Amino acid sequence: MAALFALLLTFTTASSYAQDYDRGIGLRLGYPTSISYKQFISNQGAIELFLGFRSWSTYSWTTIGGMYQHHNDISELRGLSWYYGGGASIFFWNYKNNFPDNRGTGTSFGLLGVLGLDYKFADAPINLSLDWVPTFFVSGYGSGFGGGYGALSVRYTF
Repeated sequence: MAALFALLLTFTTASSYAQDYDRGIGLRLGYPTSISYKQFISNQGAIELFLGFRSWSTYSWTTIGGMYQHHNDISELRGLSWYYGGGASIFFWNYKNNFPDNRGTGTSFGLLGVLGLDYKFADAPINLSLDWVPTFFVSGYGSGFGGGYGALSVRYTF
């Protein structure tokens, strides 16, 4: 597995890539819904910061996090790239129901992976991305693996 990853990394870093935007701000429409800011720090490397909120039945949570993303162009379509990376997030949980002794709050720390597609429209300052963000909760409420995270992001680029 490590050899396959090293081979993939060699091929992807050998390709030239010039992103079509420097930064963007917008929304991650998924799980959780978030405000997103993405900034390229090199031709292939980007940092994405986000603030998200999710509410479901008797619980809600807020998350603050960031990810490093390594972008690789897909030469057949200008403006399209795929990316992978990782990061971390902190989650603030709030649980309540109709029973006074069954309420609580908690904090969790999560390690994030990310795999996605990124597209920048050539004639408009709009960027779309679609990603999967598997998360491993290290501590607190909901410790363990969560594979249901990800989003469709829409950003204004500048």
